Amino acid sequence: MPTAAPTVPRHGPRPGPAPRWTTATVRALLTLILVGAGLTAAPPAQAAASPYQRGPDPTVASIEASRGPFAIAQTTIAASSVSGFRGGTVYYPTSTAEGTFGAVAISPGYTATQSSVAWLGPRLASQGFVVVTIDTLSRYDQPASRGTQLLAALDHLTTASTVRTRIDRNRLAVMGHSMGGGGSLSAANTRPALQAAIPLTGWHTVKNWSGVRVPTLVIGAENDSIAPVTSHSEPFYTSLPSTLDKAYLELNAASHSAPTSSNVTVAKYSISWLKRFVDDDTRYEQFLCPAPRGTAIQEYRDTCPHS
Repeated sequence: MPTAAPTVPRHGPRPGPAPRWTTATVRALLTLILVGAGLTAAPPAQAAASPYQRGPDPTVASIEASRGPFAIAQTTIAASSVSGFRGGTVYYPTSTAEGTFGAVAISPGYTATQSSVAWLGPRLASQGFVVVTIDTLSRYDQPASRGTQLLAALDHLTTASTVRTRIDRNRLAVMGHSMGGGGSLSAANTRPALQAAIPLTGWHTVKNWSGVRVPTLVIGAENDSIAPVTSHSEPFYTSLPSTLDKAYLELNAASHSAPTSSNVTVAKYSISWLKRFVDDDTRYEQFLCPAPRGTAIQEYRDTCPHS
């Protein structure tokens, strides 16, 4: 049986046509309802910058420059004022407007003093790090001892030095030349909480570093007759865990002493490694992955992409 048509009410105006709901209207109304209920949806997710990111966006020119964007100063750690190492020189950014900085301790090699690695102090500090170049207790200290001294220098920097308030004690790294480079591997093996290690034409009697959990950039030199890459840098790199963020850079036609004077290749990739792993600054990934090439590099190996 057909259904009767609805009757029109006696009183009041006859209802007009139903309102037209556009997509924009629906969205606006839904937003008002969600806001009122405190249930507004989050904006689309975007890759967040590292909270430790410091300085402007990097370029090839900026990491090859002799000085970075930060003004720096330096101070001396007297040997008589510390234990565990023989003092050193601290280089640091003068402004903390962007926050605290990661710190790097650097050891010289056998029979050498901090002067042999001094060029790295202002070079790295001006990129946004607190850097200490150390003198060792004895010029004849072996790599394991130099590793212990690197850690002692970092401990002094973060707890007792005049620049301790400028440093984030959770973002620390070690570097070293020759036996100091071997010392940086020892330090990384001892203290897995470190964020980065960079042995520079390193020398060590220990060849197996499978226990290291610190992101490590091994830098060797093709013509190194003191620490030949076939018996030092290459075994160091290959023994590091395959799951580790690691890289091997061999300097083309370079000698054992290449890292002891201003060297653009050593500087640019050391800066990039420290920025990437101490500052977790992925802006520097572009200089490490894909593997860099050039006439200054004899060979480069890596575990890209980095975790």
